[in-house]
Amino acid sequence: IVRLIKKYSCVCFHIELLCFICFCFMFVAEENVDFRIHVENQTRARDDVSRKQLRLYQLYSRTSGKHIQVLGRRISAKGEDGDKYAQLLVETDTFGSQVRIKGRETDFYLCMNRKGKLVGKPDGTSKECVFIEKVLENNYTALMSAKYSGWYVGFTKKGRPRKGPKTRENQQDVHFMKRYPKGQVELQKPFKYTTVTKRTRRIRPTNPS
Repeated sequence: IVRLIKKYSCVCFHIELLCFICFCFMFVAEENVDFRIHVENQTRARDDVSRKQLRLYQLYSRTSGKHIQVLGRRISAKGEDGDKYAQLLVETDTFGSQVRIKGRETDFYLCMNRKGKLVGKPDGTSKECVFIEKVLENNYTALMSAKYSGWYVGFTKKGRPRKGPKTRENQQDVHFMKRYPKGQVELQKPFKYTTVTKRTRRIRPTNPS
């Protein structure tokens, strides 16, 4: 009987040890999970359920020292601060950072065609008019085409558009800074949380006897 008890105890110990090793392995595996692929897939997916966020701002070009203008079908980066053609309406298109950019004055969308040329279009439903906002380490923003991966919105020092195939993320030509127009505030109001507390029981005054 003593031998059976010892043998049983030994088996139980090994089972517990095996369970412990499996638990540690699962914990380490969960710690090393790379969620970047999941986030990237969610960013590319269309979001037709959530409310679209609409923002109004200007995009200051690092190279030209001016702002992007949507002049109908023509695009440039020669706008002064407060220029009516430099005021852009930016609408979120997906769960992540994909946006559609429209000139407030002309109602034309900023788009990139199959040749990599920046053009304005009256209809922004095409994927050529969708861009991925990428915040860079230097705090500038780059806009990569959602349809043509690796092609960016970029301008020369004279404010002329660069073709997508000739752009790279590390080039200053594709670096922009968001600026609100003079005297303008953000269209999208910040979300306010409402704190709900338990209703306190109302105590009625008692009549003195």
